[in-house]
Amino acid sequence: MNDTNSTSNVLDFAEGERPKLTSGLNVLTILTFVGCAIGLIGSFWNYTNAEKAYKDIQAAQEKLSEAPAFVRGMMGPEMVEITRKMLENKLPILLLGLVAIALCLYGAIEMRKLKKQGFVLWLAGEVLPIVSGLLFIGAGSFKGFGLVGVIIPIIFIILYAVQRKNLVY
Repeated sequence: MNDTNSTSNVLDFAEGERPKLTSGLNVLTILTFVGCAIGLIGSFWNYTNAEKAYKDIQAAQEKLSEAPAFVRGMMGPEMVEITRKMLENKLPILLLGLVAIALCLYGAIEMRKLKKQGFVLWLAGEVLPIVSGLLFIGAGSFKGFGLVGVIIPIIFIILYAVQRKNLVY
């Protein structure tokens, strides 16, 4: 009879040896912590400056006839409407942004402990701002520079998905 101890269902680690955090997962979680800090600052900045941004866009819209054609293309009436919606919904956008940051932060901490649930929590926090942007502002919020708000999360989702195999608990 083969008497083996099958208490460890993860990758056959030696007795008392715990899996180590991989360098890829380490770098991604550190970048996530930095991103959370930037997101926190950005969320409060957008909340406190929503009215000023709306007034600035309105003033720029009045001077648009003097601008070159490429600038007129970027600063059309859609931008005024987007900033108006951001102003009207600044509190729910802030609150959902803070929830998303908390989910990303906690998920990254859990992934540093190699816990699979961290990926799911982080993923929810990463997708929440995109969904709230679509809900409160509309698809126009992802045009121009707003497209960065979709491209960076997609890149991170792919990078974390590749690292999921290292999450063992």
